[in-house]
Amino acid sequence: DLLTGKTVSPLPENRDDVVVNNRIRRGLGTAIAALKLSAPDRSARLAAAKELQNSADEDTLAAITTALAKESDAEIKELLSQTQASIQLASTDRATRIAAIRTLAESSNPSTKTLLLAVLEQKGGSYVEPDAEVRGEAEKSLRAVESKLATGDMIGRIFSGASLGSILLLAALGLAITYGLMGVINLAHGELIMVGAYATYVVQNLFRRYAPGAFDAYLICAVPMAFAAAGLVGMALERCVIRFLYGRPLETLLATWGISLILMQAVRTVFGAQNVQVENPSWMSGGFVAMTGIVLPWSRIVIIAFAALVLLLIW
Repeated sequence: DLLTGKTVSPLPENRDDVVVNNRIRRGLGTAIAALKLSAPDRSARLAAAKELQNSADEDTLAAITTALAKESDAEIKELLSQTQASIQLASTDRATRIAAIRTLAESSNPSTKTLLLAVLEQKGGSYVEPDAEVRGEAEKSLRAVESKLATGDMIGRIFSGASLGSILLLAALGLAITYGLMGVINLAHGELIMVGAYATYVVQNLFRRYAPGAFDAYLICAVPMAFAAAGLVGMALERCVIRFLYGRPLETLLATWGISLILMQAVRTVFGAQNVQVENPSWMSGGFVAMTGIVLPWSRIVIIAFAALVLLLIW
């Protein structure tokens, strides 16, 4: 019973059952997220703040304002401020709308741009927002948000280019060293990299099967094993084929190309034609949050650092 809190038993026969639909589910989800804003666990509060970004309304404004006043974590506080401002855009008070728009100017979330564009929207020849000063603030905030989004996009592109370029750099260094020392253009160089990758896959599976508790350390063994496997195949290639073709570049190209086909087919025979997955250890999972919406994966950062280390060692 809602009034007394006592259990009603037996239930009355003429009762109306509560039908749970999507509207009720959304309302309950938003209410639960608002309650979690006061949770002692930071991860729970952060998850609640992220959920409220897309579902908050005026009913949760009081809870968000209260949580914002008590929150000390900078990331959660920023999320709550942006959510509070997005709700206050619909306020009837002009000063409140202006303050909300100025707060949104600090956001780098793509959804903020949509909110500000809605303020500047025209319907039937007139602006949705009748106040010219509010529209002016919205235009300033929109330019600031677009600048942040452009910066974030540039950071993402530069980082992606650097991470992919570092992989190509490692491959190019191998080709350059081989050609510089031996005068051989090795068309099977990519397949030697493939051998190292599959060696890493094998070591990963061995750790998963025989030492699951030490799985996070499998890369310590996998990296030298990958180099050793690729090196052994390369040595066999040199002793069995290339040593007879020095000074004959065309024959070397054809021979190494044929060997590349043999290596590819051998791998398909042993491991199958489907791609296999090499998992990241836990310390390489996740990423560094450069700004809202821009996460730089730790795995890519490690690759860039490794390529830089190799380049430094052979300089």
